[in-house]
Amino acid sequence: MRSVIDILDFSVAELDELISTALDIIENSKKYAHICEGKKLATLFFEPSTRTRLSFEAAMYELGGNVLGFSESNSSSAAKGESIADTAKTVSCYADIIAMRHPKEGAALVASNNATVPVINAGDGGHCHPTQTLADLLTIRRAKGGFNGLTVGLCGDLKFGRTVHSLINALSRYNNINFVLISPEELKLPSYVKKDVLQKNNIPYTQTTDLEAAMPSLDILYMTRVQRERFFNEEDYLRLKDSYILTPDKLKNAKPDLSILHPLPRVNEISVAIDNDPRACYFKQVLNGKYMRMALILKLLKEAGTI
Repeated sequence: MRSVIDILDFSVAELDELISTALDIIENSKKYAHICEGKKLATLFFEPSTRTRLSFEAAMYELGGNVLGFSESNSSSAAKGESIADTAKTVSCYADIIAMRHPKEGAALVASNNATVPVINAGDGGHCHPTQTLADLLTIRRAKGGFNGLTVGLCGDLKFGRTVHSLINALSRYNNINFVLISPEELKLPSYVKKDVLQKNNIPYTQTTDLEAAMPSLDILYMTRVQRERFFNEEDYLRLKDSYILTPDKLKNAKPDLSILHPLPRVNEISVAIDNDPRACYFKQVLNGKYMRMALILKLLKEAGTI
């Protein structure tokens, strides 16, 4: 039974296939409106979420299926001490596919090893967030027409940002990608990501603390929030939380066709004054996330022989 825990579970050909399906869904939505009738998606969210949970639910409903699940651990048997493995086995009796978010790294893998239906990792701690990366890829594809030759700036919390780690893994498999890593010293990209992904594949990257100096070279600017929930020390969070705030003034030297992405939720790292700038793509990402999750649900259910 195939599950999706990491973006690397997909080949480049499969990523391109998912993007093609999503683009077809956008153009021919009626064709897909009943394809999952009688099928159920379980959303097991042990951690708060707005976009990811609702977009999974919207995706399944727009495919003609149904949804069950919970949106906080306190409303599940996890509050009584039930293990992830037992939860996965139980929910497999009710649903055809599972989307799970959990604060602990590796939780989705444990679930997939015990479920009898496909499991989709909807974010596991600071590890990775493959379906956000699918949303990011579709957004970049629609904005730029492709991935090869892009200079991608990643700004903010690169240490704990699971969306950043997943996006680097995905884009690193395309040609002539160049990364600019913009963060405070304390929130730099983990050395294992640099070693295992960037250096291993000879992908050029630069590290800087200066967003404005990096701006003129960027085709993509991927902003992230500093995540309070990943800090052990409130004092460190408060010191770092406003390290980068993107304002119109900071875009004065940016390319006219720059694409600004953000996995959301936004706190204050992007000024609302940028929301109407044609380069702002972060709410387009939200919509693209629904289309890519529709494509992913279809792929996994087809491979499982369920539809």
